[in-house]
Amino acid sequence: MITYGLFINGEWTKAHSGRTYEVFNPASGDPIGTCADGDEKDVDRAVEAAHQAFPEWAALPAKERAIILRRAYERMLDHKEELGELMTLEQGKPLVEAKGEIQYAADFVEWSGEEAKRIYGETIPSSTGDKRIWVHKQPVGVAAAITPWNFPASMITRKIAPALAAGCTVVVKPAKQTPLTACRLMELFQEAGVPAGVVNLVTSTRASAVGDALLEDGRVRKVGFTGSTKVGKLLMKKAADTVKKISLELGGHAPFLVFEDADLEQATDEVIASKFRNAGQTCVCANRIYVHESIADRFTDLLAEKAKELKLGNGMEEGVQIGPLIDGDAADKVEEHVKDAVAKGARVVTGGNRRTKVGKAPGQKAHFFEPTVLDKVTDDMRVIVEETFGPVAPIQTFRTEEEAVEKANNSRYGLAAYFYTRDLARSIRVAEKLEFGIVGVNDGVPSTVQAPFGGFKESGLGREGGKYGVEEFLEIKYISLGLK
Repeated sequence: MITYGLFINGEWTKAHSGRTYEVFNPASGDPIGTCADGDEKDVDRAVEAAHQAFPEWAALPAKERAIILRRAYERMLDHKEELGELMTLEQGKPLVEAKGEIQYAADFVEWSGEEAKRIYGETIPSSTGDKRIWVHKQPVGVAAAITPWNFPASMITRKIAPALAAGCTVVVKPAKQTPLTACRLMELFQEAGVPAGVVNLVTSTRASAVGDALLEDGRVRKVGFTGSTKVGKLLMKKAADTVKKISLELGGHAPFLVFEDADLEQATDEVIASKFRNAGQTCVCANRIYVHESIADRFTDLLAEKAKELKLGNGMEEGVQIGPLIDGDAADKVEEHVKDAVAKGARVVTGGNRRTKVGKAPGQKAHFFEPTVLDKVTDDMRVIVEETFGPVAPIQTFRTEEEAVEKANNSRYGLAAYFYTRDLARSIRVAEKLEFGIVGVNDGVPSTVQAPFGGFKESGLGREGGKYGVEEFLEIKYISLGLK
C-alpha cells in the first residue's frame, strides 16, 4: 500500500479534516494506496503557499527556471519505469502505453523549460518623437490545474510546466481515481529544486468543493481544466465572478473519414491506434468512423480482424494492449451504448461484451470491455450522438466528400478529427472545412508537445502545448514612456 498526504509549501501534510481515501487498481478492484482527502481549508493553505511563493519565483531569471525544469525532466526519465508501473496500477492502461505517457509528460517539462527563455517583449514605434512604447509579458499569478484520470501524468505537466516556465506558481487538483502518479511527480519536482510553495497538490474525493474553492479565491488568477464539457461549463461560469483566465480542454467526439482512395491497411492501423489506445478513454480518440460506401465492406472486415487480435487484460501483463475501463460507471456507459445501437439495428461485427474476468484478473471487481466494431450504424444511436469513452468503433458510410464533411461537422464538439486520402487537393480542402482544433491528415495520433492542443465549439477554450501553452499563463502589459 502506498500512502501520501497533501503536498503544500514543500511539505507532505495531512488533510485538515484528517480524512483519507483509498485508491483502487481498476484491473482487479483491489486497493493499492491511500491519499489524504482534502477540502476547502486545505485549498486555502495551498493557495496561500503559492501566493507567497509567487513573487520570488516570478522574479527568478527565465534561464534559472529553465534549469530547474530541465532537472525535473531528467528526474522523470530516471524514474520512467517506476512511474509507468505506478500509472498502470492506478489507471489500468497497458504498461507500454503508461511508459509512453511518462515520456510525453516529461517532454512537456523539457519543452516548456526551453520556451521560458523565449518569452519576448516588443518595442512598438511611437506616433510622436517624445514617447516610447514597450510591450512586456509577465506571469499571470497563481494558477490552478484540475486534471483528469485518463492521463494522470501528461495532463498535469501539460499545465504546470508552461505555468512554471512563465513564472507562475501552481496548485494541482488531480482526479480522485489517479492521485498516486501526481503525488510521485511532486516528489520529483521537489528533488529537482522547485522551491517550496511553487508547486502544491491537493488530493480529494470532493471535486466540486475543491473546484469551487479554487474558483472563488481571488488569489487564483488562472485555471486550467481537462474534463467533461458539462463540468467545464460550470467552471467557466464560476470563473466569471473573479474574471479569471481560463483554459478548458473538454469533451471530444472525433470523426474519422476514410475516402475511397485511402490505403486501407494504413487507415485501419491508424483507426486501431486512435480508437483503442487507453481502451478508448481519450478525448481525441476516433468515435465516429465514416467510410466511403465503395470500400466499406473491405474496411469493416479488415478493422474487425485487427480489433479481434488485440489482447485484453491487466496492463501489467506481457502483451496486453487493452486494459480495463476506469470503473463500473464507465463500463455501464459503454455497455448501454452498444445495447442501444444493437436495439436500433446496428450489427456487432466483433466484440460487444462486458467482461469482469480476463486472463489473471480475479473477476467481479474489474471492468473490461471487448474491443468492439459496429456497422449498420445510424444517426439516432447514442454512439453517434454521445462520446462513448470506451473501445467501441461505430462505422457509417458516405457517398460524397461534401456528405462526409457535413457528417463530421454535425456535432457540438470540435476537438479532433481525422481523415485518410491520397488526394493532395482533397487533403487541403477537407482539412480547411473541418470544424476542429486538431486535424490528422493520414495521421491518427497527431498529438505532440510543440503543437497547440485544443478545440473548437464546445470542446473548449485556449490551447496547451508549445509556445501557445506558455502564452496562456502570461499577461500583456503596455508601457508608454514619455520623454518630456
